[in-house]
Amino acid sequence: MKTANPDSLLVKITLLVTSTLTVMSGATIAPSLPAMRAYFSGVENVEYWVKLVLTVPALFIVIGAPISGLIVDRLGRKSLLVASTILYGFAGSSGFLLNSIGHILMGRAFLGLAVAGVMTSATTLIADYYIGQARASFMGLQAAFMAFGGVLFLSGGGFLADLNWRLPFLIYLSAFIILPFIVVLLYEPRRTNVEIDTVQESGGFASDSVLPITRPPFPIKLLTLIYGVALLMQVIFYLIPVQLPFYLQTLTKASATQSGLAIAFATLFSAFASMLYGRIKARLHFVSILALAFALIGIGYSIIGLGKSYEQVLIGLAVAGLGLGFLMPNLTVWLSAESPEALRGRLLGGLTTFLFLGQFLSPIVSQPVSQQVGLGSTYRLAGGLLLLLALIFQGMRRQIAVLTANPAQP
Repeated sequence: MKTANPDSLLVKITLLVTSTLTVMSGATIAPSLPAMRAYFSGVENVEYWVKLVLTVPALFIVIGAPISGLIVDRLGRKSLLVASTILYGFAGSSGFLLNSIGHILMGRAFLGLAVAGVMTSATTLIADYYIGQARASFMGLQAAFMAFGGVLFLSGGGFLADLNWRLPFLIYLSAFIILPFIVVLLYEPRRTNVEIDTVQESGGFASDSVLPITRPPFPIKLLTLIYGVALLMQVIFYLIPVQLPFYLQTLTKASATQSGLAIAFATLFSAFASMLYGRIKARLHFVSILALAFALIGIGYSIIGLGKSYEQVLIGLAVAGLGLGFLMPNLTVWLSAESPEALRGRLLGGLTTFLFLGQFLSPIVSQPVSQQVGLGSTYRLAGGLLLLLALIFQGMRRQIAVLTANPAQP
């Protein structure tokens, strides 16, 4: 059977648009949080529960991503992507109809499982279809599309939230528009670097004519670094969608539309940076790009924490967005480049786990801190920590590069 050409424009657009589904999981309803809090004001500890509506998908992505990684390595990429896209459309839009915050949380949980499948399978397909510089450039483009999708969904979500807090849930139905393209255009790649048992069925001994069992190397040092950075950065970066609507409401009495546009502003600059990632990667090592991303996000958060007006906060969001735009494709490309093909789905699934574990933990970590010192000081503290990390990583870039190198990879 003839398969589509991965260099086909339609295949590329399908992969890129599918990737935008992952950013929708939380960002779309972020501007609805203050209105949702008012609607469920009779629920005890409502502010905490409403913020969990935004972040509970991340917990179930954490649960679902390792399983998704195992499925894509054992059973294939495309079938999981199709099933996950269907679940995404139903679970994501369920909040439009449900009247209990508990039931809404349940729908968000199923959404998280769907996102785990979509993100792991789509990213693994990209890593399979493209190699080398083509992979770096395309994953930068993937991150840019996700960011541009975030701009669209946040802006639309903010506008719809001002009409009614339920309306942004309908945006998740867009998954059903993308589904036919996934089914028709994407294909299951042929994989060669797989773990196989080659012992003879008759006697159970390996013969000279067959290869022994091969077990690809596990890049544990690199995983420790990448997964740790992913966890920390999402705890910190998710201060923006979780806390910024409340911060702006207190600082400038911003509306839901203004909050959505502000978050979208950071996402827009993230998209610009991601589009440049391929060129940056051609000149800098992964570790240097990591230090650059830390520095930009740290400066941005410091500006947000010191800001006294809506416009000043926007400047900080733009700078922080640039840092995120370099960081996200850097982690994915780095891991893809060092991952044996037989383990690629599981290792990328692990990255998804730690990214969304950070998102889930963000309000749990930030809420007590912000209650003690205020949201402005919370942003400043996060910025200072990232600037310190930027100095450490830049100063030790050679040692870190050597320590995390996988000698088994070309």
